[in-house]
Amino acid sequence: MTTIERLRGGLIVSCQAYPGEPMRHSETMAQIAASAAVGGAAGIRAQGIDDIRLVRERTGLQLPLIGLWKDGLDDVFITPTLRHAIAVAEAGADIVALDGTRRERPDGLSLAETIARLRDAANALVMADCGSVDDGLAAADAGADVVGTTLCGYTGERPRTHGPDLDVLAELSSRLEVPVIAEGRIHSLQDAVACSDAGAFAVCVGTAITHPASITRWFAEALSEVTR
Repeated sequence: MTTIERLRGGLIVSCQAYPGEPMRHSETMAQIAASAAVGGAAGIRAQGIDDIRLVRERTGLQLPLIGLWKDGLDDVFITPTLRHAIAVAEAGADIVALDGTRRERPDGLSLAETIARLRDAANALVMADCGSVDDGLAAADAGADVVGTTLCGYTGERPRTHGPDLDVLAELSSRLEVPVIAEGRIHSLQDAVACSDAGAFAVCVGTAITHPASITRWFAEALSEVTR
């Protein structure tokens, strides 16, 4: 069974923490990844070279590993250049996730050039994190193996929906031959099922599983509304 096929119909758990947070430690992220594997995750998504390496090497994780490297604060910052993409692959990622939008990349390469040169340099698959239907179509044409809805609502091309952008997900799933992974603002079991119903090949959940500060805030705010 291929790496991508192993993700079909499954849950990918994104194990990330923001800079400055108590859990922003590679060992912690590797432990969370191992826990997600115990719980039945079909794959793991990890950010940063040290995290990717630890998830792969120290946990003995055998699940497909999607890796990325966030660098920068605005516009294209998810594995923004070919250099970043090669480093992610060399750290042990089976699938390299990178910005799959039509925006200009910092190194001046097109998405198609980045994907082609990455394949020449490393034996890795590519997931294009997209922000719209047009992004997804262009990314597939550029050679992406998988398209994700990760950036929907974050590039200015689509409104930021309360939950996952099911409209983009459904259209891409119906128009593309490559798998489409649902990612972004999937906060509940109902959201995950809705993504599957909309045609998602797999569903990637991060915050709702691996970010205690956000989960705590959701509960605290809900109780606050009830007790006012």
